[in-house]
Amino acid sequence: MKHTKTALFIGIFAALFGAGLAAQQITNVGVVDTGRVYTTYFRESAAVRNYDSKKAEFQAEIDRRTATLKSLQDKKLEYEKNGNSAAAVRTEAEIAKEADYLEAYTTSKNAELEKLRKNLSSSNAFYQQLYKVISRVAETGGYTIILSLQQANGILWYSPTVDITDKVIAELGNQ
Repeated sequence: MKHTKTALFIGIFAALFGAGLAAQQITNVGVVDTGRVYTTYFRESAAVRNYDSKKAEFQAEIDRRTATLKSLQDKKLEYEKNGNSAAAVRTEAEIAKEADYLEAYTTSKNAELEKLRKNLSSSNAFYQQLYKVISRVAETGGYTIILSLQQANGILWYSPTVDITDKVIAELGNQ
């Protein structure tokens, strides 16, 4: 009887211990800041360099045209100061023409830059590569789920130790 009780006790203890181990299965969760990955990785890409180059080119033209406008305004003031109203009126017409051109140019180039920016941020090739790298980093790191930090409304708390953003950036840089 005593031997049976001991065997039963050991059996129950082993079952409870095994159930406890099964209940304590560790789930590794990873978090990726896709916005940071995008800006870090794409900062060095040809597409972003092209965007930045066009932006600088457009800004240089805007600056040049703005300087021309300022010069024309100074010229007009000088004509008015010297009593040359005919030249002041001609210069006023040039100012209006230059201002209209500058406004049209700025609107057009801002629309062009916005289109380029949207194309950059919605690049299918980038996201396919990103998800492939996230999958590889997650699998080799033993993560069972990776959450996007951009959609943080579902995340109440996370530890920085689960953030694999730097690993994803490094892996993208190695490709």
